[in-house]
Amino acid sequence: MLGGWGAETMRVALTLYTDAYVVRGSLATRQRRLSDILNHADQDFLVLTDATFERFGQRGVVRRAPFAQVNLSAVLFAVADTAVMPAPELRTPKISETALISIPPFEVTGRIHLLPERDLRAALEELIGRFIPITDATFWSDIVGEAARTAPMVAINHARAQILSPYGEEGEGPDRWSSGGSIEG
Repeated sequence: MLGGWGAETMRVALTLYTDAYVVRGSLATRQRRLSDILNHADQDFLVLTDATFERFGQRGVVRRAPFAQVNLSAVLFAVADTAVMPAPELRTPKISETALISIPPFEVTGRIHLLPERDLRAALEELIGRFIPITDATFWSDIVGEAARTAPMVAINHARAQILSPYGEEGEGPDRWSSGGSIEG
């Protein structure tokens, strides 16, 4: 059984973005995917090993600790340092849509994965979980001076995200999501 209780424990390198810090470290887990690590945590926190943490915009001031407890409710989003492919037997067929997520002070663009055969509005209403996986992600913060970075996957804290909406290049327009309508000034 992959990703469950019968799986072998492995060490996963993580980067957690909180309200004020970027926290890096590793975690022993039986879960394979980043969103599973966060959504199935036994406690409301993670304890990272070989942790480093630094405030946004203060490059050079890095604190180190052999262990650090990080409150999951303070995590805006998490990034795994390595991509993990889901086990084929555990996959649920989904469609992906490009989305923009506002999770102040950050913005994230990437692919959300929704249940098929639904209009986008219904699919967004069914998007649940404490942490939502976003693939092919780009994240940045102009406010705190964090340059744009890309990652194969980030896990967004659903409770901290203020806006999650369809997003596309200019010219794709809101007609692509015909059931969702558009907001016009």
